[in-house]
Amino acid sequence: MQIAFFLFPGITALDAVGPYEVLQRLPGAEVVFCATEPGPQRTDNGALALTADASIDDVTSPDVLLVPGGFGTRDLMHDEKVLSWVRSVHETTTWTTSVCTGSLVLAAAGLLEGLEATTYWSQLPTLEKYGAKPTGRRVVEQGKIVTAAGVSSGIDMALTLVARIAGDLAAQAIQLGIEYDPQPPFDAGSPEKAPPEAIELIRAMVNSKMEAPAS
Repeated sequence: MQIAFFLFPGITALDAVGPYEVLQRLPGAEVVFCATEPGPQRTDNGALALTADASIDDVTSPDVLLVPGGFGTRDLMHDEKVLSWVRSVHETTTWTTSVCTGSLVLAAAGLLEGLEATTYWSQLPTLEKYGAKPTGRRVVEQGKIVTAAGVSSGIDMALTLVARIAGDLAAQAIQLGIEYDPQPPFDAGSPEKAPPEAIELIRAMVNSKMEAPAS
């Protein structure tokens, strides 16, 4: 089973690395990191690079496609080469998935028209602009399309996917293997729970990044 992770400049590292730690444990998994061109792809803060070993031209029929998020997705939403590739591989995938604002790329490719989907909480209105039905659920399954909310929810999405592919026991074993047993020090992981000051702080940071000139 080939699992393709699409990398790009401005990616959020955990969006890819979290699901990778889950999905690479699937028996028979062949993970490929791909990008428009092979090579290092700097994360959204520029301090870390993830390496794409393959070009999207060489990844034509993965069983699973995973599109992570990050501030770089705002450029991808207008990159016809990427959008065309996403549409093409989606025709034959068993599962097409996203984490965080990766779903905006799926939406821009026309894959979420009329479907429920999720993304990073502050970007839910953007999904609606592309014809999707935004929801704040952490993981949303719509046929073979599975979208996850922000960043850490990619781990939940990957475990959900493992359960669909290999059964609940396999997913439970992988969850135990990575000791994924969240006990956060604060109950502030969603806008419904976080204090207003924290919401405004993050919203201002996200808006400043989204409004910055495209690279």
